[in-house]
Formats: sequence, C-alpha cells, structure tokens
Amino acid sequence: MTTLLQIEASARGQRSLSRGLSQHFSRTWLSHHPDTRILHRDVGRCPPPLVSEVWIGAAFTPEPERSPDQHQVLAASDELISEVEVADIIVIATPMYNYGMPAALKAWFDQVIRIGRTFSFDLARGDWPLEPVLEDKTLVVLAARGEFGFEPGGVRASMNHLEPHIATCAHYLGATERHFISIDYQEFGDQRHERSLIQAHQKVEDLVDQLARQPAALLSA
Repeated sequence: MTTLLQIEASARGQRSLSRGLSQHFSRTWLSHHPDTRILHRDVGRCPPPLVSEVWIGAAFTPEPERSPDQHQVLAASDELISEVEVADIIVIATPMYNYGMPAALKAWFDQVIRIGRTFSFDLARGDWPLEPVLEDKTLVVLAARGEFGFEPGGVRASMNHLEPHIATCAHYLGATERHFISIDYQEFGDQRHERSLIQAHQKVEDLVDQLARQPAALLSA
C-alpha cells in the first residue's frame, strides 16, 4: 500500500491556492489508488517548534546517553520524522513568502533533517560528509506565487528561493524523484492568473496519471 504524506504550509484557509492544489492532488490520486494511506500535516496552522540550543544538544547526544528532558525536546522531531520514514510520496503545498518558503515549512525541515535519523555524517567521505539515510521517495511541490517568471530563464528566476531550497533540503529526506507545479500571477488577478490556475490543476492531473502508472513496487518500497 502506498503512503502519501501531505504537508500544508499556507497560513491561509479556504483562500489558499496551494491548499486547493493539494486537495486536487489527493482527490485525483485516490481515484487511481483508493487504498492509499494519507498522512496529513498542517504546518501552516500548527507550526513545528523552532530549533533551539537545547534541541541541538539533544540531537547530537547519542540516543542511549540522552536524558529524559532531551528525549522530550526531540519528541516533536521524532513524530515528524516517523511520518517521513513511512511515506512513499511527499506532497508539499506551499505559498511563496518573500521569495522563499514560509517560516513554518522551514521549521518542519529543520525538525526532520536530523543527524542519525535522516542523514549520516562521516568525515571519511571527504568534502561531502553528509548522506541521506532514506531513499526512493517521490517529492511533489505544489506552490502558489504572487508574481511570475520564476522558472529557469524567467525574468525572476534569480529571485526564486522557494523550489531550489526545498529541493536541496528534500535530498536529505531521500527524495530522488521531484516534481514542481505552481500557480503564478496571484497578485495580478487577471486572465494570466486564471490561465495559470487552470494549467496548474491540469498539470496535477497529468502528474498523478504519470505517477499512478509507475510499478507499484516503486511507490511502496
């Protein structure tokens, strides 16, 4: 059985375009795979705790040596990582805030990218000592952006700190296959925005169809 982890990062509710894309993805996916297990994590409404000095100390203390207080500090991280570990597909629905990811989504990444859990560290590897522990996960990023031209070669490509940042972080969650779909022109509210909205929803359907045709073993390793 495939497990889909659905992350919502928007601070908005019904007005959120990224939430609309995410809901469209899950509905379309279930029409192909009705037995899919869906885990839902709304970091936009319930942000994870921020990393602190105490958290860092606990994370870098070997597990057998951690105090009860250190285990408690890492409890939220443990819960979030457990969802990532069992997920075959990670769907992140997020707005672009100030050309990057929302603080709540960054806090989620900071909680789940953790030494000894999702990545290993070994100086014997030379200049690349970090390696992901997890593997073979599919990442789908569904974004909503107020402006336009953030795609490679676009007029605002150099200002896009959302998708590249997510892709870099997701490497350490074992996301070897990555897909990005976005809605643009939101702040303009014109026909270009309407076209972008329609096209993004169609791209979601096309992507689900593409993923649904993959061998089951690839989706539920």
